[in-house]
Amino acid sequence: MGKSDNSTEKMVAALLIGAAVSGALAILFAPHKGSTTRKKLFEKGEEVKDSIQEKYDDLLKSKKEVVEKVKG
Repeated sequence: MGKSDNSTEKMVAALLIGAAVSGALAILFAPHKGSTTRKKLFEKGEEVKDSIQEKYDDLLKSKKEVVEKVKG
């Protein structure tokens, strides 16, 4: 759990943030009514939240496995 783990975490975070921002911008610039846009933003937010939670859980599981191997 050294420098490469931290780099991986930063890369995953950057990718997720980039996806969220680009998705939100795409929705905001789409020609829809305000209520439709708000609904799409909410749905996209839920998708991003779920994706972040899944990546966090995977990362946590991976780190726990490493700790268990080290304890051995």
